[in-house]
Amino acid sequence: MEYTIKALAELAGVTPRTLRWYDQQGLLRPLRTTEAGYRIYGPSQVERLQDILFYRELGLSLTAIRALLDDPAFDRLTALQSHLAELRKRRDHLNGLILTVQKTIDEQQGGTPMSDHEKFEAFKRRAVEANETQYGKEIREKYGDAPMDRANTCVLSLTEEEYRQWNALGEDIRASLAQAVRSGQDPAGPEGQRIAALHRRWLSYSWESYTPEAHAGLGQMYTADSRFTAYYDHETPGCAAFLQSAIAAYVKSARS
Repeated sequence: MEYTIKALAELAGVTPRTLRWYDQQGLLRPLRTTEAGYRIYGPSQVERLQDILFYRELGLSLTAIRALLDDPAFDRLTALQSHLAELRKRRDHLNGLILTVQKTIDEQQGGTPMSDHEKFEAFKRRAVEANETQYGKEIREKYGDAPMDRANTCVLSLTEEEYRQWNALGEDIRASLAQAVRSGQDPAGPEGQRIAALHRRWLSYSWESYTPEAHAGLGQMYTADSRFTAYYDHETPGCAAFLQSAIAAYVKSARS
């Protein structure tokens, strides 16, 4: 079946302006354009739009989506299975939050008191799932399952205060990176090395033991994989490269 831009926009729940923008960005070309200049979309464009919207729901940028969909190795069935797995994780996370809220309400109404562990279990599990999504596959392939499993266990074992400190430290690192990049700081300079040291402290919450080699390897992954780069470059491009260079300098100094 074929659709005009208006019909496809209504079908997908987006605006015609969005589809025009996707066309301009080379993300979703129409099947053809009529002599009158109207865009016409066919079945393959419908499927591609569905894929685009799936990836947008997962938080990917349009640039990253285009790179994925245009990759000759892209396999739609594999991608859909990955989407399904991620959506199930999100559902489980929401179910955990719902249960936590229900228990909290019950406690407030004079019911069974919640332990501190119960109050933060859902949040920590979400952090573990996000870590698996971002780093799991690559770390497991490079270092094996044991380090990743230990890291997950460490996060789930954090106390309320440790969990708060871990999150606050992560926010401090991202804010410091953005400021350092915008102000043209040297990754090997004092500020860059302060950030690298903060990053090492941040890792200590999820790593049983620290090694310079593993730290440097993680830093390299931040620039070697576009998904990792997007995490740090979300608001200020260049943060991932700055952090990688800062870690490399930090590790080199630690070894000397």
